[in-house]
Amino acid sequence: MDLLDAHLVPAVDGVAYGLLLFVVAAGLSLAFGTAGVLNLSHGTLYAIGAYTGAALSDGTWGGLVLGLAAGTAAACVAGAGLSAATAPLARRGHLAQALLTFGLALVGGDLLIQFFGANDLPVRVPGALDSSVTLLGHRYPAYRLGFIVMAVLLAAFGTWVLTRTRMGAAVRAAADDPQMLATTGHNPRAVHTGVLAAAGALAGAAGVLGAPIIGPGPGTSETVLMLSLVVVVLGGLRSLWATLAAAVAVGEVQTLGVSLAPDLAPYLLFAAMAAVLVLRSRFAEPAAAHDSHGPSPDPVDRLRRRLVARLRPRTTRGAAETGPRNGTDAAKPLTGALGSRAPAGAPARAGGLWRGAAWRQAAPLLVLLVVLIALPGLLDSYSISLAGSALALGLLAVSVTVLTGYAGLPTLGQTAPFAVGAYATANLADAGWTAGPVQLVLSALAAAVFSAVVGPAVIRARGTTVLMITLAVGELTGAVINQLKSVTGGADGLVGFPATQALWGGEGMTEESELYTYALVVAAVAVTATLLVLRSPAGKLLTGTRSAEARMRASGHPVGRYLLVAHIGAGALAGVGGSLMVTVQQYLSPADVGFEIAAFALLAAVIGGTTSVIGALMGAGLIVITRDWVAGAWPGHGPLLLGTLFVAAVYLLPRGLAGLRGGSGRSGPAPEGAASDERPPAAPAPTPTGKVSP
Repeated sequence: MDLLDAHLVPAVDGVAYGLLLFVVAAGLSLAFGTAGVLNLSHGTLYAIGAYTGAALSDGTWGGLVLGLAAGTAAACVAGAGLSAATAPLARRGHLAQALLTFGLALVGGDLLIQFFGANDLPVRVPGALDSSVTLLGHRYPAYRLGFIVMAVLLAAFGTWVLTRTRMGAAVRAAADDPQMLATTGHNPRAVHTGVLAAAGALAGAAGVLGAPIIGPGPGTSETVLMLSLVVVVLGGLRSLWATLAAAVAVGEVQTLGVSLAPDLAPYLLFAAMAAVLVLRSRFAEPAAAHDSHGPSPDPVDRLRRRLVARLRPRTTRGAAETGPRNGTDAAKPLTGALGSRAPAGAPARAGGLWRGAAWRQAAPLLVLLVVLIALPGLLDSYSISLAGSALALGLLAVSVTVLTGYAGLPTLGQTAPFAVGAYATANLADAGWTAGPVQLVLSALAAAVFSAVVGPAVIRARGTTVLMITLAVGELTGAVINQLKSVTGGADGLVGFPATQALWGGEGMTEESELYTYALVVAAVAVTATLLVLRSPAGKLLTGTRSAEARMRASGHPVGRYLLVAHIGAGALAGVGGSLMVTVQQYLSPADVGFEIAAFALLAAVIGGTTSVIGALMGAGLIVITRDWVAGAWPGHGPLLLGTLFVAAVYLLPRGLAGLRGGSGRSGPAPEGAASDERPPAAPAPTPTGKVSP
């Protein structure tokens, strides 16, 4: 009883906090599970309501009602606008949606700060609620008890609307079968807009009512978004009551868990999120993610699909009476993805075509290399240091390209091995290991080991589930960085370690020009090695795995092993990028390896075309120029410029920079503009079955 009495107030706080997250997550679940939109700007919709409610609050009931109406309406309009913004991306999958909505979140956050200011706004509630009541012998804020009652009523009302009304039936039908909904006289597009508007209204109302609990300020939208994603993943998309239970559990971990198990609390949420996603992916059919429109719930139909997949290569050869031998003959229909051989009658012509194609692919790399070599003679010291940082970010973007474009595993957590490599280099330098080659090799090895450990949890999943799992891995790594202060310096980061030597026995590099030269040499070697691997038979097998996974499995190829090796290799490359970043910057902070950097790396890969290594490097350079150089001429508006870059890249470069060269739509490395999530089966829309779409 003493323990219960001591933690009563934190426990009730957890319920109130969880119910606040429920109201927000209910809108996110509605947008994701029903409208099929992965909305990374949902936290900004919450912030719109919070700022509006705080600005209109005056301590009276009229001010509270006016703020609630205005904040809800503003977020509702923003949600409807989001529907119009994402409509052109309906066939491009969740990756494009995630990048677009993240860009809109950056733009919206900057505009809110410009309009309301960068400081936390005070929130004044009516006097009757700005008091405390006695709860089992403890004084507790009356406003939070009132909020608990309102949230429970909202859950009951929302469930009734979705399950007992014609409007709810139309919403469910829009997710299950839009064509059937259209035959009943309803416009699926209008229902889609209404769902996103309702999701925005929920987020806005939560912002107004939750402002006294989580006041509006910088960083609030990111916190609310991350916690809401955890709630949606844990609760699934099946019912609001499941979301409610998950939200309360998250709220208790955030409040009561901190007092009971402070060392474990930072890891529990995202560890639980990753565990749930991994368990769900175990029940999904991995091959179906690429070669069908999703796993069939009928076991007989699934067996039929497997048989068809196994028999298809044999019938394509026109020799149905013989089976594949050791998977060799069965792989012949995959030549479009794995690389085809020229006909025997035209070897010279095939060789000439191959050499011409090889030259066309190598020419951009040579041009880029010449430009990079000439930069020190053209730029000032600050710009040269930015170019070195762009090379480090470029290696991270190339690792994302390997996973997203070649392996078909879109990732938001590649900053995790990037961070491992960065902190390994900083600690090695602090211990006296300042030779650059030693730092690079050991950092790459540490990042590869990390990727090998987390790889099995990633490679089984597909599509949106990969994004969520890798996001959880990245956030868990961030929690470790903040907690393990003896190694990482915590939130303060690391600084003051000795400078890196280019080679053994040399002087530490401190000048921007020599740091840039070192970064250029390392990046050139790493990119060349990556290109050689991707153009080798191993790289073609990886591309075949992405393009025709079911047929690869039927041919006897160890697809899981291919993906794991790719995940480890991409992790090692990211580790090299992290090591390079520390060497160039001479300091390291958690912000250098956070979620924002992961989104930047994914954007750089998409700008390049997701299968273009050179395009990823150019995309990284464009991001660094926008973030640090252009934003320097317009101080305080870096997020606005970056958000605009996100939006413009998604709309104007659907196939990336490589797509401007007129690449074909074939699978494989040659058409560098083909984005992995543009294949309709790669990211099926989520359904209200409780599953996050694999």
